[in-house]
Amino acid sequence: MAKGSIVAGLLAPHPPHLVYAENPEQNEPTSEGGWEQLRWGYERLRESLSEVDYDCLVILSPHWQTYVGTHFLGVENFKSLSVDPVFPNLFRFHYDMKIDVELAQAIHDEAQGQGMSVKMMENPDFRVDYGTITSCHMVRPQWDKPIVAISSNRGNAYYSVEVMQEMMLELGRVTRKAIEDSGKRCVLIASNSLSHRHFTTESAVPEDMSVEHITSHAMHLWDMRIIELLRAGKSQQVVNEMPEFVEQAIAEADGGALTWMLSAIGMPEQEAILHGYGTIIGTGNAIMEWPCHAWSDA
Repeated sequence: MAKGSIVAGLLAPHPPHLVYAENPEQNEPTSEGGWEQLRWGYERLRESLSEVDYDCLVILSPHWQTYVGTHFLGVENFKSLSVDPVFPNLFRFHYDMKIDVELAQAIHDEAQGQGMSVKMMENPDFRVDYGTITSCHMVRPQWDKPIVAISSNRGNAYYSVEVMQEMMLELGRVTRKAIEDSGKRCVLIASNSLSHRHFTTESAVPEDMSVEHITSHAMHLWDMRIIELLRAGKSQQVVNEMPEFVEQAIAEADGGALTWMLSAIGMPEQEAILHGYGTIIGTGNAIMEWPCHAWSDA
């Protein structure tokens, strides 16, 4: 069997507003658009991936929160209605997704073998979190690829951001090993925003872009710092600064997805591609790609 590989790593934020603005048939509410800079960024990302051959999307979402270890979806198909608890007026999404249970089990087993606390989630009535759904939809709206969905074990909640980082670095390493052993070609998705201080009120027309902006100048500066470090190939420095970033910018990277993805793709020194940056209800969101397939083919 050929050795598997990670063909790309992605930073793919999941505000449900992006799906709402796209008006896909699966989502009940309809909009007049909005957040075009980010939606165009996702278009550029999809175009970049269109010529890449891969078998599966592997995603870690901070909105599937587990407090006893890391969990993996372990049922072949999930079909239900996802309603965002904060924005039910924007996101009521009918999803039907296929799960690569074989690969999920392989990552689970590899992690377990390294002493990590893990569990397969085998409840067929489990409602998949909207972060997983939104990022997967924006990356691959055809829904023609199976996914592996990984929970955020929230080690930062009962230990610290630093401990969470170490857990995610190890989870990234075992994810890479399991993918290589599987023979499959995978795209990894870190589903999170950067700065994450929300507005506390919503405008009468949610897609009114005249009221959209970053929460504060300090948040803007943090977002620009992290983006420029990643564009310069300084992945390790981003991980080193992550505890301060999380504290100062209330960053959604506290869920571990970005650290996990960077670890899995080998803490790259190659430059990341920035496809788009924009704000949603005050939060900072970057769409970025690490084209690992290009590095291995070079």
